Amino acid sequence: MCSKAENNAFQDIAEQKNQATKLDFEGSRASASLPAKHHHLRSIVKNTYEIAVMPGDGIGPEVTDAAMKVLRAGAEACGFALNYTFYDFGAEAYQRTGKFITPTDMDVIGKSDAILFGAMGLPDVRTPDGREWGAQVEMRAYYGLFASLRPAKLFEGVPTNIRSSDVDMLVIRETTEGMFAGLKDPQEESDEQMSDRMTITRATSEKLFRVAFEQARARRRLYGTRGHVTLLDKSNALRSNVLLRKVFLEVAKQYPDIQTDCFYVDAGAMYMVTNPERYDVVVTENIFGDITSEIAAGVVGGLGIAPSADIGDNHGVFQPSHGSAPDIAGKGLANPVAAILSAAMMLEWLAGKHDDHRCAMACVAIRNAVSSSLLTGPRTVDLGGSSDTSTVATAIAQSLALHVPKNAHAAA
Repeated sequence: MCSKAENNAFQDIAEQKNQATKLDFEGSRASASLPAKHHHLRSIVKNTYEIAVMPGDGIGPEVTDAAMKVLRAGAEACGFALNYTFYDFGAEAYQRTGKFITPTDMDVIGKSDAILFGAMGLPDVRTPDGREWGAQVEMRAYYGLFASLRPAKLFEGVPTNIRSSDVDMLVIRETTEGMFAGLKDPQEESDEQMSDRMTITRATSEKLFRVAFEQARARRRLYGTRGHVTLLDKSNALRSNVLLRKVFLEVAKQYPDIQTDCFYVDAGAMYMVTNPERYDVVVTENIFGDITSEIAAGVVGGLGIAPSADIGDNHGVFQPSHGSAPDIAGKGLANPVAAILSAAMMLEWLAGKHDDHRCAMACVAIRNAVSSSLLTGPRTVDLGGSSDTSTVATAIAQSLALHVPKNAHAAA
């Protein structure tokens, strides 16, 4: 549940129509806002936002439908509209048509204001080189989505196997280079030897670390967290990670008000389990972030409540951290909370980009409604409840009215 001070702040915004306010946002208590150097990219407030929707495979369509149900309620309550255009580029579509997503496709999709993503990939659908098919990697590279923001907060009422009760961290995963940098490298087919390349660049690392430090500042200001950034790397063994740590320490000097730690990723992963409350913002390389963000999700209750936002200078893709889970698809067992919180992060990012306080208030209302649902129910089976996907989404959507300021429309 958001703090009283935060709710009062949004009430004040609603009462002061047309007042320009600079907002720093946090998706599920973690920011999906543009880095400070890109504030000049902000544009005028819109009455209708164009959203590209890519439901994908398995449970992707189910949780996307749930997120859209909640988004519709939030938009209606706060006085703006979302117009959806659907795109079919899942593994099932690839199996059916043999068509990969292309740069032309991504140019069209990229004209939207934001991209809402479900889940992509099926275990038995593979690319010609043997990898599981999915459009995520191509989209991250094409749009320059260099930072994946993955909040991990332990909500009251959510069962966990850890002793800690105060876990609230943001894992930031670099998503355009690192171990994924060589995915397009030519390879000779071989059953004896294959290799992958890890590449770290100064330019991307500097952008990534600035996002991390700005998030630490925003979280401290809005929620009273410590103002701390931890780098996880393997600089004791990998030359690329020696550069990663060097750039991190250089950028850290520009933020003397933020505390820092550097851990080797193996030890840092252990601390996520044994002492998760020590973390505020965690930043790391691509493959390390893929793994540690899921450890963090497991600590706070599982991937069913783990949202994410992949952001770049101009584009944002918002999706739950979980996969397509085809084994439970169509059974109503999927937890929609991660998708719903990812949709909230999308609204938050739109609010920051367009100075639209209505989107900001809808985001806060969604988070509060989710928090209430996790505390009192209904909950899905993975969280100890007995409700199905649609029931949980409907309850969250119907309770939004309780969390929206009465004069929300005045914030436009």
